[in-house]
Amino acid sequence: MLSRFKSHSCASIVKQVSTVVTTTASVAALTFSSQAFSELDVEKDELTFGFIKLTDMAPLAVAYENGYFEDEGLFVKLEAQANWKVLLDGVIDGKLDGAHMLAGQPLGATIGYGTKAHIVTAFSMDLNGNAITVSNNVWKEMKKNIPHENGKPVHPISASALKPVIESYKDKGKAFNMGMVFPVSTHNYELRYWLAAGGINPGFYGPGASGNVGQISGDTYLSVTPPPQMPSTMEAGTIDGYCVGEPWNQQAVFKGIGVPVITDYQIWKNNPEKVFGVSDEWAKKNPQTHLAVVKALIRASMWLDENNNANRKAAVKILSKPNYVGADYDVIANSMTGTFEFEKGDKRDIPDFNVFFRYFANYPFYSDAVWYLTQMRRWGQIADDKPDTWYRDMAKKVYKPEIYLEAARLLVKEGKAKKADFPFDSNGYRAPQSEFIDNITFDGTKPNAYLAKFPIGLKEGQKVSSTGLAKTSAAK
Repeated sequence: MLSRFKSHSCASIVKQVSTVVTTTASVAALTFSSQAFSELDVEKDELTFGFIKLTDMAPLAVAYENGYFEDEGLFVKLEAQANWKVLLDGVIDGKLDGAHMLAGQPLGATIGYGTKAHIVTAFSMDLNGNAITVSNNVWKEMKKNIPHENGKPVHPISASALKPVIESYKDKGKAFNMGMVFPVSTHNYELRYWLAAGGINPGFYGPGASGNVGQISGDTYLSVTPPPQMPSTMEAGTIDGYCVGEPWNQQAVFKGIGVPVITDYQIWKNNPEKVFGVSDEWAKKNPQTHLAVVKALIRASMWLDENNNANRKAAVKILSKPNYVGADYDVIANSMTGTFEFEKGDKRDIPDFNVFFRYFANYPFYSDAVWYLTQMRRWGQIADDKPDTWYRDMAKKVYKPEIYLEAARLLVKEGKAKKADFPFDSNGYRAPQSEFIDNITFDGTKPNAYLAKFPIGLKEGQKVSSTGLAKTSAAK
């Protein structure tokens, strides 16, 4: 593709030339047709996007490799980032035009948890894609508490099977440590959700040192570890398990150092995972460019899921390149092509382990945003009670389905997508969802009623002190 060969200064020249070249021979030499660029008049055509080395960055890699960005008149650089904080900072300070982000990052930044900045998303990158892995030693003890059928563990595996292991650690005066990738990551909330559903308190965020890392009153200690470092950190004995995206759970299986015990698909079926995030300022300054980017990403996501995942092997080949994920082809393929291996040799069909387009995966539902905000409140990252209207307003401040649907309309108009593949009549909220491991129903229009259902977690009128839970002054 042209962007692989052009110099940084010639993007606008190439764009102008492409609209006036009339000879098919010249166009063929440039590898795109006379209708290569969309009708959008983009404000900025040279863009740099950040990502973390995980398989769910795939829409970015595919949009680049398949020329979808170029079709929109965009010349894109994709740059791997060291960790999620560096990535977020890059979007905030303008070094990055946008990035592959944790679904909770735009929300966390916008409400001022950690770094304060207004970040928005018009594109959800995928559903599912994570798992929880424990060390071999922990698995050996957990297995004693798990029912088996035909010689294999019955799934999904409840965290109640882990509870006696954690108690044995306590009896020996040892802390039970688990890794997740960032305080506002899906992985943090999924790990906490699974633990709490099994009767294990993962701890609360609040004032003081232990509050900063969410360990107040906790039965476990959860700490941040960058995704690619998870397997080696567990192998070194620093953590006893972790929650992370692929391929870093399958890497533990291939290295023989750990066992994935549950996928996020089994914790919350078809949960939203990553988003494409930009600053609100960038989005307002570059509305046509933003639409063009979303169009390219939609096409990439369609390609990833079309014909029952027929393109997944080709996608794995792309992702295994060192400039993208860089893990071995076989490691990435173990989950990306519709299967997932738990204990070595126990490979099971999970065709929806990675979903990039079907089930309206790319539509940024307000209810998805509300779920993340409820978990922030549940564990003390949101210190005080908020009315239901606050959750609704914050979701609308960050999630921008109207931009997504406008990009979809353009693709339908151009004959590149089908109208039926998009939720044009949605009000932004999913129907109430019950397919969670604890069978608790989530209704995004009633966040406080949802929070009240959890046996473990902050309740209305509670907040976190440095020593545990306390009532707010209003509730006393």
